[in-house]
Amino acid sequence: MIRERRNKAKLEMYYDKFIKEGVIDPNIHPWVAESWLRSKRLGVGTESFSLDEKLTAQELAQHREKYCAAISFLDGLYEEIKEHFTTYNLSMLLYDQDVYVLKNYALPFYQKTAGELEGARMREEDVGTSSVCIAHRHKVPFLMFGPEMWIKDCQNGDACSAPIIVDNQVKYIVTVVSVQQNELPYSAVVALVLSIKYAMEQHLKLIASLTAKHTILDAVPLAVYHILPGGEVAYANKLGHSRLSGIVPPGSEEKEEGPNLSNVLLNYRHTPLYKGFLGVPSYNREVTWITPRKTYEDITTVVPLAGDDDDIESIVAVSLPIEDLRTLVAHTAGYTARYSLSSMVGTSNAFITMQEKASRTARHDYHLLLQGEPGTGKQRLAHGIHQASSRAAGPLIAVKGGDMPPEILEFELFGRGGSETGGRPGKLELASGGTLFLDEVEKFPATLQEKLAEALESKQLSRSGETVHRPIDVRVIAACDTELKRLVEKGVFSARFYEIISRAVVRVPSLRARRDDLPSIANHIIEELAALHNLLPKNLEPAAAELIMGYDWPGNIKQLQGVVEQAFFRTPGTTIACADIIMPGEQGLSKAWKEDKAAFIEAWKAAGGNISRLANMLDVSRVTLYRYLKKYGLDKE
Repeated sequence: MIRERRNKAKLEMYYDKFIKEGVIDPNIHPWVAESWLRSKRLGVGTESFSLDEKLTAQELAQHREKYCAAISFLDGLYEEIKEHFTTYNLSMLLYDQDVYVLKNYALPFYQKTAGELEGARMREEDVGTSSVCIAHRHKVPFLMFGPEMWIKDCQNGDACSAPIIVDNQVKYIVTVVSVQQNELPYSAVVALVLSIKYAMEQHLKLIASLTAKHTILDAVPLAVYHILPGGEVAYANKLGHSRLSGIVPPGSEEKEEGPNLSNVLLNYRHTPLYKGFLGVPSYNREVTWITPRKTYEDITTVVPLAGDDDDIESIVAVSLPIEDLRTLVAHTAGYTARYSLSSMVGTSNAFITMQEKASRTARHDYHLLLQGEPGTGKQRLAHGIHQASSRAAGPLIAVKGGDMPPEILEFELFGRGGSETGGRPGKLELASGGTLFLDEVEKFPATLQEKLAEALESKQLSRSGETVHRPIDVRVIAACDTELKRLVEKGVFSARFYEIISRAVVRVPSLRARRDDLPSIANHIIEELAALHNLLPKNLEPAAAELIMGYDWPGNIKQLQGVVEQAFFRTPGTTIACADIIMPGEQGLSKAWKEDKAAFIEAWKAAGGNISRLANMLDVSRVTLYRYLKKYGLDKE
């Protein structure tokens, strides 16, 4: 608050009158009068400072570290104007929001050395009425004349305090004290304090804004750079620094400044960066960066920044590493593990042995082979191994050998090249950093087996139709319905590929080998169905469990899943009885749907219109069901 100059002799008289008689003169500023009354009630001494509340040296150091942005700013400002502080016998203090002195600038303050004051608390209950207390309480700048101060040692100078407000909160308080009022008008002190307040608030707001922006830039999966002419990196976010550290020439890692890109990018003049300085922007372009240490591939955007004279002064480059893009695409497409090892249930010796070996194998990173009859749960086991591995955060991508023609299968795995279309990555690239599950691997063509072996050994591949070598980091889990080693001995499967994928072999037992597990598996399927469809749980009655245990289940868990699902949706109550179960081979929907549209529609309704569930119930592929949906003129919902 800006105030007119007051007669100090009168102010001294008003102060003495209050101290001796307890009478507040009407000419005293209301805020000062209120503070005098509070100071008297608090029993604050009037003769000199009492600095009982003070931070330890360690606590003060911690406070200064916490508030380093404000201190650094005021340090720099003071260095520019300290000559005027000396000339006019000024003192300046910086307080935190709790009114602890963070730093004392310039001459001794109120007969106290800097060391005595710094770390001291100077609230109203500590020092009585002062400009800093009123500025803190009322959140406005306040000029206080000497005789209005509560402590007499402080009455030989005027003090002006201003709160530093950021985000509508008092963060700091700055006080300037003048003891030579004749040489320096009090209005000049006020102007100085208000200038400091405005400058500090703007600086701290800018710092907060930049901190937030830096946090955002560090969080995005993009490398962001601000580059000056000549290739000097003026700014890089966290990922950008990480990328730069990979291309800095050996021996220069300790330099604080970023590398000059024109010196480390061997193809610098052929990149969008160089063209950016010519005023040519580039948006979402696939770019190869060739450095002495590594070759990178990014999706890059370059935006030139022009000055007032329209000359290009710098550029901003934003790059998305293609390997990160592949992982992002993989996750977006749902390439994640849906099951854990604990989602497979059983207590038989055969199952426990399999589960323990799978758990041990998951901790390693080498390729492995799952062998077992069709329908034994090899895909679920692959999900569980991936989930329990160090690659769990990466994608899990599955490719089935019998689902597509050989030439399409190769494109699916290795991708397509082509400069006009930009190419398309295959599943081997998309699975980089994660796991590739190759189901029915025995159905892969011999030429493709050899090509896979070459890619896995060299840890790089070339897309179909191009010669560029691209690095891959993938773990393969292969699955086979037959004894793969016999196929190798017969010469119908690549010995080289088999050696790579069979370093560890996990054999998945059939249901015939774990008949005691049948009830628990069936109940687990029922629990999953209830949770998936938000329905009440159901139970198998003992007779139904006996019925299930009495069958050999040549189709294994896949066949059991179909029977249990059908029974689950056929049962109106919460108990599944023998009458609700249609066993394989019995007359029912499973025998009539291929020729009878009504039977197919009944099965379709029983599956709730879910194509995957119906495929399990009828023990056929999804492709077959799509064909019958088309045959009967039904639309998949």
